[in-house]
Amino acid sequence: MTVTTLPTALTGHLDPVAPPARTPDVVYVPAPEGAPADAPRVFAAINAVMRDAMPVGKDRRNEQQNYAFRGIDDVMSAMAGPMRAHGVFILPTIADHQHQRDGKMTRTLITMRYRVYGPAGDCLVADVPGEAFDYADKSTNKAQSAALKYLLFTLFMLPVDGRSIDDGDRHHPEPPAEHRAEQAQRQQRQQDRRQQRGQQRQQPRRSNRAEPGPWEQPAPQQQRRDYLAEARNAPNPEAFAKVRAAAVAAGAPPEYVAQLDQVAEQKRRAAQQPQQAQGGEQPRETPQQAEEHVIAVGELFDAARSAGVTDRAEVEQLFTSRHGVKPTEATVEQLREMRDDLLDAAKGASA
Repeated sequence: MTVTTLPTALTGHLDPVAPPARTPDVVYVPAPEGAPADAPRVFAAINAVMRDAMPVGKDRRNEQQNYAFRGIDDVMSAMAGPMRAHGVFILPTIADHQHQRDGKMTRTLITMRYRVYGPAGDCLVADVPGEAFDYADKSTNKAQSAALKYLLFTLFMLPVDGRSIDDGDRHHPEPPAEHRAEQAQRQQRQQDRRQQRGQQRQQPRRSNRAEPGPWEQPAPQQQRRDYLAEARNAPNPEAFAKVRAAAVAAGAPPEYVAQLDQVAEQKRRAAQQPQQAQGGEQPRETPQQAEEHVIAVGELFDAARSAGVTDRAEVEQLFTSRHGVKPTEATVEQLREMRDDLLDAAKGASA
């Protein structure tokens, strides 16, 4: 078995004066002795994963700086199924790690060394840089996530959602009213916290008396907003959008936001139910429309299988992360939109 050795800080050079030898960008390590001859090598396995890879759109948004991006969770979800199906896995190690203080922030420069193994045991070794800033202790995590995300994109040529060609990294448009409202609420909360800290500093020091003074009584707890109740009582879609934006700004988890979206969908469907009006009644959802919805759900899962996603739960997760509702609760237009994207991905993989 022939193995190409990677230079390190200890083996890269012997002369302490001479500059260190440059680490090769990519190194191939053949399969070990005794590996089955018919087992696919890592090159063939990577090619098979590329054919089954799902598109990843810019569905995440940085609210503070107002730009769209592709999250590492979305990328890993898109790659997990194809990599498992073709016996490919990645072993990460840290080749170089540096910390720098930049004011109140920590800047991390990292070089990740990834070994991409195939079913036969052979592997490709690639070094990928990563960089991140953070006020606390998360800069290394962010740098590792960035390095892994771009390794997956470049190594497997992961397809992107065609509707995200108008790249958010190129343009910085004026944020919509909903985002401006969220930013104003965030600034107001920060100002309130600064005022509370200032009031706490001005309070007199606690005395040695057994009973606390009036100023030392615990402050009453602020009642939490019931965003679900507000969403149900919202008189129109604009009012619901404000409630949803407030919940997101308050740090509501995705599951809670999905419940808010379900309330909006239920109210939308309820508005389509027959109501007494001067001109008569609005028609109910016909059996043909209900049958069309069932057919659209089936077409979605058929398209997912054509694109290489055979796990029903994984398809539902991809759909929910994109539209905020489950396929059974979505509209026919949403189902057909996702179906068409999956069919396009399957055609691109087979081309």
